[in-house]
Amino acid sequence: MVQAKKIALFVIVVFVLYTIITSPARAADLVQIGFEGVSSAARGVGDFMSELVN
Repeated sequence: MVQAKKIALFVIVVFVLYTIITSPARAADLVQIGFEGVSSAARGVGDFMSELVN
């Protein structure tokens, strides 16, 4: 099981590096989308906590 996790992690790292090298603009877009998603999720949690306190 540990070997399978190591192999899966290696494949993911190779894929990410390949994507960054072959299409850096697309990779930057994907990272921006990811950060926007995290930001909106954090904003939603903040709004929820604010409403919960009020």
